[in-house]
Amino acid sequence: MFDRLKWFVFSVLCGLLWACSGGGGSSGGSAAVTPPPSVSSGSLAVSVTGLPANAAALVRVTGPGNLARDLTQTSTLADLAPGSYTVAASLVSVAGVGFTPAPLTQTVTVAAGATANAAIAYANAPLALRAVEAVQGPSAVNPVFLTAPPGDARQFVVERAGRIRILINGNFLAAPFADISARVLTTGEGGLLSMAFDPAFASNGRVYLYYTDLNQNIVIERLTVSNDANLADPASSLVIIRIPHPTYQNHFGGLVAFGPDGYLYLGTGDGGSAGDPPRNAQNLNVLLGKMLRLDVSAASAAQPYSIPPGNPYVNQSGRRAEIWASGLRNPWRYTFDGARLYIADVGQDAREEIDVAAASAAGLNYGWNITEGSICYNATSCDRTGLTAPVFDYDHSGGACSITGGFVYRGAALPELAGHYFYSDYCAGFIKSGVVSGGALVSQRDWGIANLGNVVSFGRDGQGELYIISGNSKIYRLARAGQ
Repeated sequence: MFDRLKWFVFSVLCGLLWACSGGGGSSGGSAAVTPPPSVSSGSLAVSVTGLPANAAALVRVTGPGNLARDLTQTSTLADLAPGSYTVAASLVSVAGVGFTPAPLTQTVTVAAGATANAAIAYANAPLALRAVEAVQGPSAVNPVFLTAPPGDARQFVVERAGRIRILINGNFLAAPFADISARVLTTGEGGLLSMAFDPAFASNGRVYLYYTDLNQNIVIERLTVSNDANLADPASSLVIIRIPHPTYQNHFGGLVAFGPDGYLYLGTGDGGSAGDPPRNAQNLNVLLGKMLRLDVSAASAAQPYSIPPGNPYVNQSGRRAEIWASGLRNPWRYTFDGARLYIADVGQDAREEIDVAAASAAGLNYGWNITEGSICYNATSCDRTGLTAPVFDYDHSGGACSITGGFVYRGAALPELAGHYFYSDYCAGFIKSGVVSGGALVSQRDWGIANLGNVVSFGRDGQGELYIISGNSKIYRLARAGQ
């Protein structure tokens, strides 16, 4: 009698709550009950067809209130605010076979009290890529980076020796945008390694350089554009930060970039040698082996930067307030994509890793030199408590030796690849991509682009198209094969 009473009460409660069925359906062959949208919100039913069994789709839904949801199969999103939603699908690779969605992007209006629908059909439509030389005339000398302000037709090419040159329509301007070679040390892995444009570059003309100075320190320096938009003003130089990098001539890191929060980030190497002998990467009182976050919006000679609110070690004794994340060996390179941060961290002798985390996640420890990728490096003290594991790592088979991180594709020329993170390896020279879903790098594909030589870096222009920089000083643009 008691069991029957419990079942009766349970049934009544289920009715009041519209349904008590689990995610996989109900027993007895009856269909699961889906609650209707409330009078103040709506639902969006996304149908996915055409993929092999157990293959995960790559669909992102964005909409009001900064909503961003990744879907891997047919799904219904409930309790959505009324408004316009974008449903974007990306290419899926299954055992090396590409499945292209149609449509790639669609806009759906969700109304209160109703369910809107979006259908995505995948089909086996081969996509091939090629690398097209981007420079028509003489190439750059030892280029290491390429970037541009959003929407700009120019490409800014960073040369390791200390020059920044402007590439327009495949040809370099005669005069460099900037030349700081007199104060750049190129010994070992040093040099002028990257640059970044201020979020307000269109109005303030400020750029930030990452280089090693003649004393082997890591330097972030700000320059401002002169009256000529193609020339920086040498007299505008302002050093933002100078980080001691004594003893060894490797692991300088090398990228400076602005995050979606408007703050300046820089990824520093651990200081060099094998195994990080001083354990800099795990020492929160030094700035090596870290991701740093600085506020440079009001930079001046008297105070070149301030500490942003939310940095994890503010006012903590023995911990530097500039640090955003720790446990990095030699990040080469990293990128922001919406609310995510991707870091390619070079390994020691065994594993190369890709770390992905929320851009807002402060105080993460990526493990070096406790771990190398997904394995223990220092086995005598391999306590993984509190460490953030990579979403993907790979070994040194096939001639691999050092990961070269790239960007998440958001250009217009290859819309099927929206959301794909591109990366390479300095020695193996492959060009691969994958999509982060469920805490892993899925739908990976080797694009079969050969004969690039050592892949030094990726670049991205003002339209979001990707470039590949080779150790033979050639610059390539990633393009659709046959075009």
